[in-house]
Amino acid sequence: MRTLYRHILASTAGLAVTMAAASALMAADRSMQPIMGDPVQTESGRIAGTQLPSGVRAYLGIPYVAAPTGDLRWAPPQPAKWTGIFNADRKGPACIQVLRPHDINHYFGEEATAEDCLTMNIWAPAAASPAQKRPVVVFIYGGGFTIGSSGMANYDGEAMAKAGAVFVNFNYRVGTFGFLAHPELTREQGGASGNYGLMDQTAALKWVRANIAQFGGDPDKVVIMGQSAGAGSVAAQVLSPAARGLFRAAVMSSGCNLRAPKQTLADAEKTGVAMQEKLGAASLAAMRMLPADRILAAQSETQLGLSVSGVRIGGPIVDGRVLPRQAADAVAAGDFAHVPLVAGYNSDDMAFGFEALTSATTMAEYTAAATKLFGADAAAFLKLYPVKSDADVRSTARRAAQDANLAANARGCASDVAGAGVPVFINSYTRRHPYVPGVKLADQDTATVGAYHTADIPYWFGTQDAYNSIRPTRVWTEWDRTLSRQMMNALIALAETGSPSTAAMPWQAWSAKNDSVLLLGDTVTTARFNVAGQQWLATHRPAPSATPPRLSRPRD
Repeated sequence: MRTLYRHILASTAGLAVTMAAASALMAADRSMQPIMGDPVQTESGRIAGTQLPSGVRAYLGIPYVAAPTGDLRWAPPQPAKWTGIFNADRKGPACIQVLRPHDINHYFGEEATAEDCLTMNIWAPAAASPAQKRPVVVFIYGGGFTIGSSGMANYDGEAMAKAGAVFVNFNYRVGTFGFLAHPELTREQGGASGNYGLMDQTAALKWVRANIAQFGGDPDKVVIMGQSAGAGSVAAQVLSPAARGLFRAAVMSSGCNLRAPKQTLADAEKTGVAMQEKLGAASLAAMRMLPADRILAAQSETQLGLSVSGVRIGGPIVDGRVLPRQAADAVAAGDFAHVPLVAGYNSDDMAFGFEALTSATTMAEYTAAATKLFGADAAAFLKLYPVKSDADVRSTARRAAQDANLAANARGCASDVAGAGVPVFINSYTRRHPYVPGVKLADQDTATVGAYHTADIPYWFGTQDAYNSIRPTRVWTEWDRTLSRQMMNALIALAETGSPSTAAMPWQAWSAKNDSVLLLGDTVTTARFNVAGQQWLATHRPAPSATPPRLSRPRD
């Protein structure tokens, strides 16, 4: 449809007719196609969706809780109720955040933003019915807890629904709107504040638990998955007592961080007071009266190529309510959801502290970078991570960077929970996207970029074509499609059985005897961890650089 629309606009003859036809096509693109059997009755009210050309049933923009506006700005989510029939035929606006440049990798078209943003999208197979009890995959987006949207095309669920699962994603509050703690809020809310974004996520999972059967899903076969800050969100749900029993398995892509320390409520409250001072507001009531754009402008942002000076509102908080204690203490006490976990990372993922090494292109630069990072211990490092030619430099440097960062985190997650009998499956996505030769993206060097942060997501969800929706950037091959199908089926198997292993992708849980990782790349194979290298790097790890991550490593 969009291709035809562009073709009509490109025509130079019959301009008036052309524009009229184009407008008609756009209207048809947005029209609601009734689903037989609708409306669906939920605890919130009745919902009517739209049938996609593929037959998939889409229910888009469902308010899963009340709008977080007015007195509900910086308040726990409240139930949504309506009378009549809600027409769920288009996605809701993203939660308040900075907008994306149009020339970056993850731009799929403009999205509206609003405070009234807490909506959910559900894609169900064409023939799904309450009796079928289909597996359910729920995705939580990343973005450093300040950006992100369920409306992004690479997070769509149509392909997953075609593959047999019910797919769900939703918006949650980010930045100052999602994580502001403040002494006045703490008094107002019974001794805790902040973590509103995490409470939104739990509320969404509770809505899924209560209502997903009406869309053909099985509430006992729900897998939650998140990437980057979304993975941190999944970890928070695994640790949060309020989320127990809402999912049967959890997937953390880039990466598994069950032990990551969180800010304390006291520290978060100080940041909240700093935000109030920057806004020049006399009280919490005055802050709630401010327009959202003023609050956003006072918030620092270093993503999407921005460098906005302001107050940095962090992510999850040990508030005594959502997260009662530090993650490491909870894990040590066994106080977490004992469900199967998938811990994944990409071969060219975030490489904190190793920027000098990963930018090397020759043996000489590699050796110089090792000396800069490790000094007198550089020889020991080069023995553990040797290069024999310039051609080895890139892959070896990135392997070392991941062994010190997300690979170590994934393996550490597995080691932490294995004693409690929790199976953990580890993967490393290594496939480089097949770019259109010479294509330019503002935040990537497409000639050299590898398996970057978030590169795995279109394979997990079958959304590869989204990357060509604005302009051609990829030339997907049959192997890309095959790998995507295998990864999608692994997610569905995890929801269905509690294990991601399939006939096409055998996958064993990590153990001390099976100290391995499943590589998802040009082939699917199993490799052993470089344990000696990880152990050495654990005690010689360089400090992270003060500079923000390079644009070639986008945060969502």
